[in-house]
Amino acid sequence: MKFADRRDAGMRLAKALARYDSDDAVVYALPRGGVVLAREVATQLELPLALVIARKIGHPENEEYAICAVAEEGEPVCDTSESRTVDPAWLAEAVAKERSEAKRRRAAYDGPDIPATGKIAIIVDDGIATGLTMRAAIRALRRELPSEVIAAAPVAPHEVLDSLAREADDVVVLHVADPFMDAVGAYYDSFPPVSDDEVIAIMREQDVKTGTAKR
Repeated sequence: MKFADRRDAGMRLAKALARYDSDDAVVYALPRGGVVLAREVATQLELPLALVIARKIGHPENEEYAICAVAEEGEPVCDTSESRTVDPAWLAEAVAKERSEAKRRRAAYDGPDIPATGKIAIIVDDGIATGLTMRAAIRALRRELPSEVIAAAPVAPHEVLDSLAREADDVVVLHVADPFMDAVGAYYDSFPPVSDDEVIAIMREQDVKTGTAKR
């Protein structure tokens, strides 16, 4: 299965998430790319849109290959078979750097502050590769005591589904890839980078719609 672009993927994902159309549900986007899809999900299901920010930590020899991920708070989520092979001091510095970047994005994007407490928290990304970033996002929202956490993406490798299912109450993936191609972008006809300005515009639009207070 391939998707035309992130908007197409978001519209298809919204249909798969229709059963979670509830007054108690909130869509939490993983920036940057996930925000484009999450807007479509939130719009179609008439749900509020907020952010959950997690950052991958790439291997020192290949930064595109994630070995850990970290949210604004809490411990990093790591592939221990990989993380134990790198210098602990380097890893600690990388965790601090990416946590700082997560906090910078929170301040820059200035999205609505919608606590997940008691809510059905639907986490949306534009694709899942290792699952580490999604797992970090799930754990970040679990700290707020939601009623349920749903992990949602257009595509994910078959081998990460079990680890996601152990952390989320439900995993909604449109295309389970086996084998998985090299990158999430391979499943899209158009997959351009998403800028900070695009995310800010989407979140400002959502803030106007909901009138929700910001952080």
